[in-house]
Order: sequence, then C-alpha cells, then structure tokens
Amino acid sequence: MIVLHRIIVAIGDAYFGRGAHAEREHRRIGRKHMSWMVAQHRPIETTTEERLVTQHSLAGRRTALAAMVAAAAMATIAGISTAAAETGELRIARQYGISYLPLMLMEDQKLIEKAAAAAGVPNLKVTWATFAGGNVMNDALLSDSLDFAAGGVGPFVTLWAKTHGNYNVKGAAAINSMPLYLNTRNPNVKSLKDFTDKDKIALPAVKVSIQAVTLQMAAEQAFGPGKQNELDRLTVSMSHPDGMAALLSGKSEITAHFTSPPFQFQELADPNIHRVLSSFDVLGGPATFNVIWTSSKFQAANPKVYGAFITALEQATAQINKDHRAVAETYLRMSKDKSSIDQIVKMLDDPTMVFTLTPQNTMKYVDFMLRIGSIKVKPDSWKAMFFDNVHKLPGS
Repeated sequence: MIVLHRIIVAIGDAYFGRGAHAEREHRRIGRKHMSWMVAQHRPIETTTEERLVTQHSLAGRRTALAAMVAAAAMATIAGISTAAAETGELRIARQYGISYLPLMLMEDQKLIEKAAAAAGVPNLKVTWATFAGGNVMNDALLSDSLDFAAGGVGPFVTLWAKTHGNYNVKGAAAINSMPLYLNTRNPNVKSLKDFTDKDKIALPAVKVSIQAVTLQMAAEQAFGPGKQNELDRLTVSMSHPDGMAALLSGKSEITAHFTSPPFQFQELADPNIHRVLSSFDVLGGPATFNVIWTSSKFQAANPKVYGAFITALEQATAQINKDHRAVAETYLRMSKDKSSIDQIVKMLDDPTMVFTLTPQNTMKYVDFMLRIGSIKVKPDSWKAMFFDNVHKLPGS
C-alpha cells in the first residue's frame, strides 16, 4: 500500500504540476489585469467561454488522473498478488541411498534457494525430510504436508493413476537410471523358484515400492501368467538401512533384501551374500529407478519455485557427472556412511549408475501394473505422466 501511495503521489505531481503552474500564472496575470481594470474604474468580468474552458480543463485533468491512479493500482495489486502466489516454503522428501545424491547436493549447497532468488523469489525456505518408502510420501503429498516427493517408479505411477483427473500428480523429472539387486544370504537360493516359506524378503514397501513391483514382474516371468503375487507373502516392509542390517546380521528372519545402491554393493562385500537378480534382467535393460513428483496445483501456483527446483536438479546432476570424487565426499559427509571415499567413487564409476533427468523404461512398469489391476488408468505415453519441462528429452 505504501508503494501504491507513492505511485499516486508521483502521478499527481507529474500530471498536475504543469496544470498548477499554469493556474498560478493565470492568477498572476489575472491579478495584474484586475488591478488595471480597477484603476480604469471598469467592472471585472469573466466571460462564459473562459469559465467553460477552465472547468473543462480541470475536469479533464481529474478524469485522466483517476484513470492513471486506477491503472497504477491494478498493476501494483497484480504485482503483489503474483508475488504472494509463490510459496515461501518448499517441502521436499527423499529416501535413503546414493541414488538421491542430486537432492543431497541441492540441500547441501542451497541450490534451490539460489535459483529461486535469481528468479525473483528471495528468502525461500527449503525443508528436507527422509522417508522409508514412497507410500508414506504419497500420503504426505495428498495431505498437503509435502510439495515434492522422490522415490521409485512404482509409488509414482500408483499416485499418478490414483490422482488422474483430480489432484493430477505428475513427474517433474527422473533422477537416475540404475539397477536394483535382490540379494540373499541363503546359499540354496539361486533363483526365485528356490525361495520357500522359511525366507523373508525385505523391501521398502510391500506391493507398492518399485522393488515390490519389480519382484512381481520377476515372479510372473518365473512362475507364469497370473502368478505375479507368488512371493508377496514373503515380503516385509523395511527401510534400506534396516533391511541391510537385518540381512548382514544373520540373526534375523530376513534372508533376502531387494534394495538399491549403495546398500546392494555393501551387502555383496560380505562373502555370505550373493545376488539373485537385477532389475535390469527383469526389464530387459536400463530403467529409471527414482522419480521426483508433485501436484499440478503446486506446479501451476508456483512456477518460479518449480522452475528453481528443476534448475537446481540440473545443476546437481551436472556436478555428479563431472566429478565423482567431489560429490562422493559430500555424500559421505551428509549420509554418515562408513564406506571409504574410494568405495563410493567405485560405485559412481559403475557404467550402470547413471544420473539423468530423462525417464527411461517407465512405460514397462505402467503396462504391467495396468495388466494386473494395480492401476486403472493408462497414459497415452510417458509424457502424459510428466510435466512438459522434460518432454523434450528422449524418454520412454
């Protein structure tokens, strides 16, 4: 309102300044003329034409000023409304593991805050949370307790289908493409068909996580059509750190763990652990592991903040692909992982570990989940599940 007042005052000064000067000059000449008339003993008169011109001039200036003030008010209010529409706090959740390294760099270097300030949203507060699974993040997103969720393709596709046509959750970008390993300590298990009721398989979220969906896909391939749930009874929901601890202890009911980097590599360092399968085996090639998603409502209401997030994600991804050792140091510092920096660099050097914003092979998950009834809606293409900032990328 202070700004609006100053604009109005400035307009009045600028516009009426010349008129006020003219009126003062008119009064000065008028007084001189009046003195002459008095000296000549003549009556003082103002013609009708002069009165009409003066009245018309004042009315015109008042009308113009009113229009200018209205325009200034509308412009100022519009500017204030636009600024107010952008959120002052951004809430982001991720899960455990090195696959979320781009988000860790974004937090550590305050890349989002810097990009937001450059876009005209200063002092943005960014809060970070770590969840055990994508199902919990989806609940938080739907309850408006979270703005961005980061997790596997399974929970993302589930929420996209669930909110299609109403809340309209979509992907902002992929985070990476990397394999997921199903590891076991049971020496008798060489394939899925070797698991028995004595085994328990830890994964982030039963039936919902990307590991759970991938296991169902693998079960269908191993046991035949309609048998995708064959191993569901053996699965247990556990965070990756807890699942790894249980598997390595040898004292838990957990005999297998469907996990992700770095946990899968750390488990395989134990000679008692071996790999049963890789998600790449199930999908027939590389595929996106993690996606970042939000609601269409948030994206539309906060275009600058959303854009700042994408800019920061691109910057973090570029850093990872440029210098593995530098980002490995950040990962160890933030995660408190006990691995050596050389071990983390070795993981990042693995050619199957790719950090990219391009969605890859996501439609294979969609087709499977639709066929078994996990989702009821099929997108026309992968682009229908993502915002248009990634449509230019060669996704699938």
